[in-house]
Amino acid sequence: MIAQALVSCAFFYPGEAIRDLVRDRGWREVQIEAPPFILTGFVKPGAESADTIHVYIEGDGRAWYGGRPPDDPTPTDPVALRLALADGAPAVLYLARPCQLTTRATKKACGLPYWSSRRFSEEVVSSMNLAVEAFKKESGAKRLVIIGYSGGGAVAALIAARRDDVALLITVAGTLDHRVWTAHHEVPPLSGSLNPADQAERLASIPQTHFVGLEDEIVPPLVAESYMRALPSRKNARVVRIPGYDHPCCWVRDWPALLARAGAGR
Repeated sequence: MIAQALVSCAFFYPGEAIRDLVRDRGWREVQIEAPPFILTGFVKPGAESADTIHVYIEGDGRAWYGGRPPDDPTPTDPVALRLALADGAPAVLYLARPCQLTTRATKKACGLPYWSSRRFSEEVVSSMNLAVEAFKKESGAKRLVIIGYSGGGAVAALIAARRDDVALLITVAGTLDHRVWTAHHEVPPLSGSLNPADQAERLASIPQTHFVGLEDEIVPPLVAESYMRALPSRKNARVVRIPGYDHPCCWVRDWPALLARAGAGR
């Protein structure tokens, strides 16, 4: 199911810049058949033989909030990828979101709804969960640490809610209650998207840390706070509020220390 990707000179920007970044680090690119999508991922050398895998889920990228929609959602600044590259764990898998980093051959099922109103839909979450399961089986791992940035935090939580092998859930500036988030920004609701706050009962038993930047105006702390109120018990969950951090800054710079703080250090 997982095959080595064939890289050519035809990739669009910013996809080529992202691929250059991971090539320089020796990571392997994979394409994962996860219906209805074909997902792109990058694997740290040696990740195929570890007991626990750190799985990183990318943010929304160039998502649509109104005005002229982007042609595709590939991020110009792949923060989750940069976090993955900073992770010292022996086994790390990075997954781009559906329709990010696609090529002409892998645009299957892609369309604007998947980087707008349906960015957290059942088909998106199911596809990404299939990809996680495929790599877990290939590697022989037993446990997962799932880490999501921004909208990838929502997807990470929704994946964790349907699994029993998640040792730890970590979100960074995560959209953990998108109804509160869209209401705060006075933008249309994400109709057709699943909401992590609605899965709070299933998530309550999973150890979890949610990092929020106190200067984050894109996903402000009130979003994580709303999610926390939905949990029937908070004994396994905490929000870590960090002064001076905004949405992209300064997670990558301090990521090894933050991972250790969340209980996922090397």
